[in-house]
Amino acid sequence: MTEHPLVLTPIGAAGLGALVAGDLDEASKLTGYDLPGEYLDANAWLWELRLEQVAQTPADEPWVAWIVARAEDRRVIGRSGFHAAPDDDGMVELSYSVLPEFQRRGYATAIVRLLVDYAIQHQDVRVLRASISPDNTASLATLAKFPFIHVGDQMDEIDGLELVFELPVG
Repeated sequence: MTEHPLVLTPIGAAGLGALVAGDLDEASKLTGYDLPGEYLDANAWLWELRLEQVAQTPADEPWVAWIVARAEDRRVIGRSGFHAAPDDDGMVELSYSVLPEFQRRGYATAIVRLLVDYAIQHQDVRVLRASISPDNTASLATLAKFPFIHVGDQMDEIDGLELVFELPVG
């Protein structure tokens, strides 16, 4: 387990715009973090999706697309956030990814802990959701460290079959 505290920082619409344009230097300047190349390579589709989302629903901007960095040296180790602001039922769905070089060090658990804490602190959030592919044993093991309950399955148009877990927080 990592002993390094993490910082979660929203990328924001301007940073998303720079990422969608493929301008990693500008995105780094706008966010104040030295963003790794993987932010462009593996996440281009996600940045496009989130930029369109925040243009259509500005209230989602502070909830989606966060940089995850170590507090001690501001080294970016992944990304996280939620799929959107809380819906009418007070549900938010978490999202996180750890860069390959930082995997298996406890960072995913630390990120999920921060996301749970963030959700608990917001009065509009009553349920935290996670949807995970049944083949993603690492994410399933991470989520098992928290009191999430398996509430069903869903077919995601991008990711295929997902197991759906929820944690009441409000």
